[in-house]
Amino acid sequence: MGGQDDFIIQVRGLNNSFGGHVVHENLSLDVKRGEIIGIVGGSGTGKSVLLRSIVGLQQPQSGDLTVFGQRLKDLSELERQAVEQRWGILFQDGALFSALSVAENVQVAFREHLSMKPSLMDELTGLKIRMVGLDEGACSKYPSELSGGMRKRAGLARALALDPEIVFLDEPTAGLDPIGAHGFDMLIKDLQRALGLTVFMVTHDLDTLSTVCDRIAVLADNRVVLVGTMDDMLQSNHPWVREYFHGPRARAARSIR
Repeated sequence: MGGQDDFIIQVRGLNNSFGGHVVHENLSLDVKRGEIIGIVGGSGTGKSVLLRSIVGLQQPQSGDLTVFGQRLKDLSELERQAVEQRWGILFQDGALFSALSVAENVQVAFREHLSMKPSLMDELTGLKIRMVGLDEGACSKYPSELSGGMRKRAGLARALALDPEIVFLDEPTAGLDPIGAHGFDMLIKDLQRALGLTVFMVTHDLDTLSTVCDRIAVLADNRVVLVGTMDDMLQSNHPWVREYFHGPRARAARSIR
C-alpha cells in the first residue's frame, strides 16, 4: 500500500475568495508522484486559481499546501526558491517574453539560476527545443513569428529548462485545432513517460482527459467533489459530472475515438 511519500502535492483545507465571492472552501487534493492529473470543472470553479495557489501566484485565505513533502508556508525565501526550481509552468498561449527569441526565452531560467558557459547553454537550449518537437530553426524566431501550437511548445521547452519534477499546465490545448491538440497531448504523454514527470493539468478538453490523464479531479461546489479515472467519472451520479461526461460533446469525443 502507498503512503504519504507517494503524494508529491497535498492540498488541505484551501480557502480562496475574491470580493466576498467564495471560490474554494475547505478544498483538499492529493496528487500522486508520476501521474498526469487533469483538473476539470465549470466556469468559475477556480481551476486556474488552484494551480496559481500551489505555485505561489495566488495567496489563499487559509489552508496548507505541501509539495515534495515540504509545507510551503513554512519555508524561507531561499528554501521556497529551491522548491520552485523543481517545477515548471506552462501558461495559456505559452506566455513567452515577446521581446526575446525562443532560445532566449528558454535561457531565462539558465541565466537566473545556473552558471554555465554560453556554448553549453546553447547546446542545452537546442536540446530542450528539440525535445518538444520544434526544429532548431525555431531558436531564432520571436513569439510573434510562431503559430499558436509552436508558442505552446516553446513555452513548454522553457518550463522544462531546469529538468523539473512537476510540470503545471494551464489549458495547454486551448485554441489548438484537433490535430494540433492531439499532437500536444501525445507530446505531454511521451515526455511524462521519458522524464518521469508529474503533470498537473488544468483542462476542459474531453479528449485530453480521456487519452492522457491517469486521474481526473472535478471542482464543483467550491471544492474537489470527485477524483478518479475516466471510468469513475462515467459512473458518477454528481449532476455536473454526469452532464459534462455524458453530454453531447462527450458522446462526440467518444464516437471519434
